Amino acid sequence: MLIRACMAKIHRATVTQAELNYVGSITIDAALLEASGIQPYQYVNITSLSNGTYWQTYVIEGPRGEGVICLNGSPARHFHPGDKVIILAEAWLEPKEMSQLDPVVVFVDDRNQITEIKRHRLVPLGQHR
Repeated sequence: MLIRACMAKIHRATVTQAELNYVGSITIDAALLEASGIQPYQYVNITSLSNGTYWQTYVIEGPRGEGVICLNGSPARHFHPGDKVIILAEAWLEPKEMSQLDPVVVFVDDRNQITEIKRHRLVPLGQHR
């Protein structure tokens, strides 16, 4: 049995583009991918803080340092430039691997430049004080 878990998050990114006439996907700045550990063609979930839309698609690597977050294809109808989003990457783990999960959270400013990177290591029950 595998458990679906969050392995990385890009927190409060700003959508820079929405390209309806494209095959589909989300283009993400290469620096954000590197910092988060998200891989090109990996599936991610995108949640809009602007309108509550939730979407799943795969990642395309964008130019490094430009801060691009572009929703391509049909998601362009739901995500618009200026919208704040959370991008969540998943991993499928064996139950015994869950204790080793150490998700990365990449925080960005309004131009999608990295401001902070945190890890959210699991704290065993009873040790969270």
